[in-house]
Order: sequence, then C-alpha cells, then structure tokens
Amino acid sequence: MSMKPIDKKVVILGGGISGLSAAFYVQKLALERQLPVEITIVEKSKRMGGRIETLHRQGFVLEKGPDSFLSRKTAVLDLSRELGLEEELVPTNPQAKTAYILHKNKLHPMPMGFVLGIPTKLTPFIRTGLISPAGKLRAALDLILPARREKEDESLGAFIQRRLGQEVLEHITEPLLSGIYAGNTHSLSLNATFPQFKQMELMHRSLIKGMAKGSGSRPSTNQGQGGQSAQVAKSMFLSYRGGLSTLIERLKERLHAAQYMIGQGAVAIQKEKQYHVVLENGQQLEADAIICAVPAYEAARLLAEVPGADCLQDIAYVSVANISLAYRKKDLGVAFEGTGFLVPRKEGRMITACTWSSTKWKHTAPEDYALVRAYIGHAGAQDWTQWTNEELVEAARRDLLELTGLKAEPMMVEVSRCNEAMPQYPLGHLETLKSLRDTLAERLPGIWLCGAGYGGVGIPDCIAQGKAAAEQLLAAYTDM
Repeated sequence: MSMKPIDKKVVILGGGISGLSAAFYVQKLALERQLPVEITIVEKSKRMGGRIETLHRQGFVLEKGPDSFLSRKTAVLDLSRELGLEEELVPTNPQAKTAYILHKNKLHPMPMGFVLGIPTKLTPFIRTGLISPAGKLRAALDLILPARREKEDESLGAFIQRRLGQEVLEHITEPLLSGIYAGNTHSLSLNATFPQFKQMELMHRSLIKGMAKGSGSRPSTNQGQGGQSAQVAKSMFLSYRGGLSTLIERLKERLHAAQYMIGQGAVAIQKEKQYHVVLENGQQLEADAIICAVPAYEAARLLAEVPGADCLQDIAYVSVANISLAYRKKDLGVAFEGTGFLVPRKEGRMITACTWSSTKWKHTAPEDYALVRAYIGHAGAQDWTQWTNEELVEAARRDLLELTGLKAEPMMVEVSRCNEAMPQYPLGHLETLKSLRDTLAERLPGIWLCGAGYGGVGIPDCIAQGKAAAEQLLAAYTDM
C-alpha cells in the first residue's frame, strides 16, 4: 500500500506583489510537477498587496502607490496572460505624448529621442533650452570618450556625469530617474540600477550610440494589430482598467489553496529539524522552506544570526508621498497638455514631479473631470514626513499654482504616504547580495530572498524575483 506524500510546508513572508507572485508560482509549479505543498502567506499589515493599492471614489481610479509598470519588462505581461488579465491592460493616452521638465521656473518639453534620460537624436537635443551650449558640447564628448574598462561598480550619477556631463545629469537624467528610485544618483549602484548603461558603454564605447541602437527594440505583447490592442502593444507604460489592484485581487483569487496570516508579522526564524516562524502573537508556523519577501531592514532582523546579513541594514529606504487632486474640468482654468512634468532638485521646489493623470490615463477620471497627482520626497529631503496631510496638500498646491497657474479648489483630495518605500542600492550591492545568498544556502538552506530591496523596484522586477524564488524552491523540493 503506497503512502500519500507529505505536503512540504512553504511559508512566504510578505504579501506584497513579490510574495504573492512567489506564492502563485510555487502553487503553479507544484501542481505541474505533482508535488504536494502547503502555502502560508504571512503579512504584517491588515491587507495584501503591499505598495499596490487602488481606491475607487466618485468614478475616479486613485493609486496610493505606483500607478503603472514598464511594458518592456515582460514578467508582468507573462503573469497577466497566465491570470487572464490581457483584456484589462490599458495603455497611456497616445495623444498625450509630451512630458515637461522644469528649468529656471519654466516648463520645457522633454526633447524627442530621450530614452531613460539619454539623448538618442541630435537635432532635438541641440534645440532644447534645458541644456546650455557648453552643456551640449560636453554631452557630445560621449561620442569620442573611451569606455571605462574597470569592472568595479560606480555610482549611477558618477557614470552619467562621466559620459554626458553634469548638466545632462542634473537637468534631465536625474529628475527622470528619481521617479524610479527617489534617490541620490551619486549614492546608487550603477550595476544594481541600470547595468545596461555600462554594457552599452562597453559594446559601443558611446552611451548615446548604444542607447540609439537599442531604443527602437521592445518586446512584443503578442496583441493584435487593431484598436486598443495595438495601443497596448506600443505603450511604454501600462496599467489595468480597474487600477493596479486588479493584479493583486486576481492573484488572491488564484491562490485558492494558500492560507493567509494577515495582521501578524514575523519576529523570528528558528532552525530546528524544520524551520519555525515565530509571529508577533507568539504563534509558531512550521516550514520546510521560507521565501522572505519583506523589506531589507525586516530581513536583516529575521536573519540577524546569519554572518553577513547585517549588510541588509546598509540598504537605506526613502519615504515618498503622492497627493491626488480631483477637479471639475470647467473649474480648472488651465489646460493639461502632455503627461506631466518633472522637477530637478536644484529648482528648490517641494514637489518632485506631477502627473496629469486623467490626460495620461483615460481610465482614471470620469468625463468632464480631471485628476492630478503630485509627488513629494526624495533622498536628502525627508522633513516632510513630520508634516500633516493639510501641510502637504498646501505645499503641493502652492507649487502647482506657481508653476502652472492651477488655482482651482479641488473637489477631492487623497494623500498617500509611502513610508520607507524606496530602497537605495549602495555601491557593490549585487556582489554583497550574492555573498549573502551563498551564505544563506550554506547556513540556512531553504530560505530565499526576493523583493524590491534586492533586485529591482518595479512591479515587473518584483514579479520576476518572486518567480525565480519559486523555481529555486521547487528545484530543491526533494532536499527539503
């Protein structure tokens, strides 16, 4: 008489997009390979989804965290297909193509041909008022400067300044990329944030030439050629018709066999014959394997006994906030053209960027209404975390009035504070993390790290990490 195989107990710490993606792929791969698993997801907060949270109010779609994802990173498109969400994908408004950058209190259109803050077309760059003639000449040196062959990591800011000069860095590249990391580019690891820049320098000697050759290529979404599908296929950024929480809700639906422990964070991981995850209420969960999809500072505490795990404390986190302002179009007094604008640090403004959300995303506001989203917070500017919501709204509205003339009274306001939301990868991040993972494999086999604090902050990055952790777990299944 054959014995039924015993379920392997998998505990996933963190119910954000990384943890939910990991759980989904553990379940999927285990079913495909007919391997019995028992999945428990532990989430400290009162809700699943982490930084992704969509509110639906008075016909508006309000994102409290990120509002979109990059379509060229296909992990999220693959997951959307597996979840049957392809028809829910929405592109940016194809008529809203222009973004602006503030320079000397004037909004300048982003020059055509800029990709991730790197110029790829000569004429628009020559004509822009964002860079002085001397700054343009300095940027042109990228075409003749030799490539740096040293393998050591360098900061993102140092790299851009070395290739294109300080003006391009401060006036265009830094404000554009700060929307991703909200960090000081001179503190961020190049290898951990934009390794493709270094690869382009090595392959083409010139960053401009390398970016120009690669700018036209992006993965296909395998959509049809007509209507909305064609627009989805062409759009650089995507969301879902009902907001990004659509992805979270569908993942929860599909994780039919998983157990959820919500409102109870993990305080310790103990290793005996099995692992024991100790929760805040004293309850202990047995585990054969653990996927740790929590912020780096939380993982550092849970893995404090592991040699080298204190490196996770070196990953600083920056807090940011976004203020959504809803208006009746008839009250505005200004026209929202393009997608919004970016604010370089040297401009001395409170807001770091502003998105004309209802112009950029048609699904976010009812007809005859408009939605604006202002952003606050970056590395080195965190005093606002002590402000009241009213003070944040007042500061954002003051900047919007002075920069755009928007003085109308909003009909609805939503302030979203994303505390310790943006990890800052220090120099040598990838090498340090590899060393820690090697130590984990030796000292605590069966524990994996994934999430924004480790290998990419975007939604597709987090999904890819969750899937990779699931694949590694299932590959080690028989040894658990």
